[in-house]
Amino acid sequence: MRFTKVQGLGNDFVLVNGFEQELDLDRFPELAVKICDRHFGVGADGLVPLLPSRTADVNMRIYNSDGSEAEMCGNVIRCAAKYLFEHDLVKKKKIRVETLAGIRIPELIIENGQVTLVRVDMGEPRLERVDIPMLGAPGRVVDEELEIDGTAYRITAVSMGNPHCIIFVPDVEAVSPSRLGPRFETHPAFPRKTNVEFVQVLNRSEVNMKVWERGAGITMACGTGACATGVASALNGYTGRLVTVHLSTGALLIEWAGDNHVYMTGPAEEVFSGVYPF
Repeated sequence: MRFTKVQGLGNDFVLVNGFEQELDLDRFPELAVKICDRHFGVGADGLVPLLPSRTADVNMRIYNSDGSEAEMCGNVIRCAAKYLFEHDLVKKKKIRVETLAGIRIPELIIENGQVTLVRVDMGEPRLERVDIPMLGAPGRVVDEELEIDGTAYRITAVSMGNPHCIIFVPDVEAVSPSRLGPRFETHPAFPRKTNVEFVQVLNRSEVNMKVWERGAGITMACGTGACATGVASALNGYTGRLVTVHLSTGALLIEWAGDNHVYMTGPAEEVFSGVYPF
């Protein structure tokens, strides 16, 4: 199976071109665990086949490193868009991508013939509790108390097609995502589990974020998490609707625009290609 390794701010993936080779998707959950292993496989946060679509330019599936399937990922969609354009599979600056979260539209920013950044229309955030999904009374989950191991935390929940739980903290460097992340991810309040973002507000237009991803654990970056963080920061009055989200390896520009869509702009990079026994 031919593949290409890509990364967006260190959030790395194995892309597989399903336009030019036949793929057995029934094997992909098990294959994701093997190929994402950083010691015995290629090493990645996820395995992502790109397939023909009847409703869009491409159908993108996302298998986490534990074999589970994610609805959407902001970092890999930027990488996929750049790959599709540069490998002459979809020669458009705006590419319609079918995902389990719906159609998403990345726009390529090209300078001197090179893709330098990708701006993605991530769609509208879902804020009602039932849409996260999260158990409890109807309404939005903004600065709400959630108890973990006897300690009360204030959380805000946002869905970007996948669930996110955002916790604002005074110092993100003092937080241990590896300890707290799994406790939030598997909390009974989240029937489909959740991604977890720990966020420190720097000023009205900047925040720092660390992430624990559902099905992948600690990753260097999370695009949908950055989008959810931008929305949560505005909902709580900490920032405006245009915010730079700083991650350990760089930053994403997040805009919750007047049309209620969230736009994410950031880099994408192809690392190497190879062949994996399939």
